[in-house]
Amino acid sequence: MKLLRSLLFVPGHRAATWGAKGVASGADALIFDLEDSVPADLKAQGRRTVAAAVQELRGQHPNLGLYVRLNSLDSGLVADDLEAVGVAGLDGFVLPKTYGPLDVVRFDALVAEAERRAGLPEQSLEYILALETAEAYATCDQLATASPRVATLFAGTARDADVARSVGFRFTPGGLETLYLRSKALLATRAAGLEHPLIGLWQDIHDLEGCRQFAFDNRGLGYRGQVVIHPSHVPVVNEVFSPSAAEVDFYEGMIQAFEVAERDGIAAIDYAGQHIDYAHIKTAREVVALSQRLSV
Repeated sequence: MKLLRSLLFVPGHRAATWGAKGVASGADALIFDLEDSVPADLKAQGRRTVAAAVQELRGQHPNLGLYVRLNSLDSGLVADDLEAVGVAGLDGFVLPKTYGPLDVVRFDALVAEAERRAGLPEQSLEYILALETAEAYATCDQLATASPRVATLFAGTARDADVARSVGFRFTPGGLETLYLRSKALLATRAAGLEHPLIGLWQDIHDLEGCRQFAFDNRGLGYRGQVVIHPSHVPVVNEVFSPSAAEVDFYEGMIQAFEVAERDGIAAIDYAGQHIDYAHIKTAREVVALSQRLSV
């Protein structure tokens, strides 16, 4: 999976115009939605618009992540979605409203057939698996390993959305009511060897400081990126999920000091008042490497 700090939802039937706005916002990826943000009578139009947008944007922005949120399995619309939007240039799908690993297997059968019909390489389309039900959170460790296509889990915690209704929590900005859910999803993702757990959503469009705090708190838990619903949230999220200049300077200094000591046969040092050994240097090198990847 590509390194994605920010993934912006774009209503599928508005992909032609809003996709360009998403790119201009600096989003690392776009998620063209065919589900909840598209009126029922515009689903077919939305599919056509998304397919065209994916092909156009892929040619213009080869490093941009491009995903489509499909309709749910129980909608009866997934086969139509896949026939229309399973096109070259797409990175994969956001799978909505899964209830357990069997749902992922069912999606697999449909996606494999869509790949075959479109002449795409086998296993070329990956999944961002949205956790939106109590059942999904209860089985998220199994969901993370249900298919080789699963690239990461997306821990949904939005106010008044499907997950709030399914679990029964009442959203607060502090997030204590979802701390267990977010932690469980994060551990399931990393335990499965998936490196980029995703969080979302911050639903208050105009509260950028709240969005920043939400992103900061979840980065502290271990999340690597955030799904957003408005272009104004993208720069905030990108900044929070990128190592700061101060962090990079700190860790580069740590690496340099340790390497000097290592040449003298020392593998434990005092750096800025902290005990540092090989375990800490691995973390430091990971942060510096992440910064370098983001600067390319």
